[in-house]
Amino acid sequence: MQGRGGNDAARGSCAVDRAETSYRSSFPDTTMTIPLTMTIPLTNRLIGRSAAIHGLRDEVSCAARSDAKVLITGESGVGKEVAARLVHDQSARRNGPFVPINCAGVPETLLEAELFGHVRGSFTDAYRDRAGVLESAHRGSIFLDEIGEMSLRMQGLLLRFLETGEIQRIGAGRAGAAVDARVIAATNRDLKAGIAAGTFREDLFYRLNVIHIAIRPLRERTEDIGPLLESFLNLYAAREGVEAPRLTPEAEALLLAYAWPGNVRELRNVAERLAVRALGLAIGPADLPPEIASAEKASLPGEGPGRAMTDALFERMVEGRECFWSVVYGPFMLRDLTRQELRHVVQMGLERTRGSYPGLLQLFNMEPDDHTRFVQFLRKHQCDTPAPRFRPPPPADRSTTRGRRGTA
Repeated sequence: MQGRGGNDAARGSCAVDRAETSYRSSFPDTTMTIPLTMTIPLTNRLIGRSAAIHGLRDEVSCAARSDAKVLITGESGVGKEVAARLVHDQSARRNGPFVPINCAGVPETLLEAELFGHVRGSFTDAYRDRAGVLESAHRGSIFLDEIGEMSLRMQGLLLRFLETGEIQRIGAGRAGAAVDARVIAATNRDLKAGIAAGTFREDLFYRLNVIHIAIRPLRERTEDIGPLLESFLNLYAAREGVEAPRLTPEAEALLLAYAWPGNVRELRNVAERLAVRALGLAIGPADLPPEIASAEKASLPGEGPGRAMTDALFERMVEGRECFWSVVYGPFMLRDLTRQELRHVVQMGLERTRGSYPGLLQLFNMEPDDHTRFVQFLRKHQCDTPAPRFRPPPPADRSTTRGRRGTA
């Protein structure tokens, strides 16, 4: 039987060629190295004083003492990569490389080459042998972010690597030497639900889930909001060369009441905005973003966090007249919104427009020409909703009603 470098590579080479050409052509200099694993610099510590953050520090320290695989779960923006870096930095592999890759940020046809590498001539523009990120992580750690977005085929290839440690580059006739890399994976998806739905392999889940670190969302550890905000304000004020702004009690109360659907990432972005705009002055409620200034409305008792976030997004479009493409589409493509949350936003709009998609375009501040793009986007992500269910029932036929009364 031929290996992956034989017939499989030949069958997939055309797809890789097209994806490689398309992806690389978006950069003006085709000779540059494409930074597929580039990330924004993160803090190298877990900031906070809650019991949850103390427990997280203990879990990270425990994981760092072993060499077992780690699965980190939590909503988008909670700090999964920070935890992964700390596991690496506190482990015996600290002097080796820490190589992160966002599995959702690389086109499917390029992900195999990015992970496993390729040999010269395996597809167009493969002018030399190239090592994948798994080889680059030798004697270090590989961080596979958004592991839940991998296709079943890629999951199978990853499972083989986890079982054997061997790398077979695309186009190679046989596997190369074994790679010694610790695997740390992360996801904001419910992988058990993915197993039940047939979108995630159960055997891969158990291979990855040796040590499980669950990071709680920021709304469940409000004691950490103050220390985090103070740290970020100091960071950005120092960058701007100004004194760090201070919060009025009213502004602080609103920040604590807000549900923080984007978690620490959202808090960091808000802190940067406040540090730039306040320029050392006091921050009051009027200085806060609208969604935070109305935090009481966005976090009503009895409503889940996902509902609170979708209600806030819906209000920004309907009341704030912001466009769907910036308010919902952008965060969804960045994995900050789930499909369920996208469906909920669309369903709220269809309830308002009585099932009219043209009316929905107007409600969400899109152009009429966006209709095809909008519907195709919803269908692609299995979020389209039949309009008739939101339309009022037709009026009863009076003649039929009279006839029924007569027979009764």
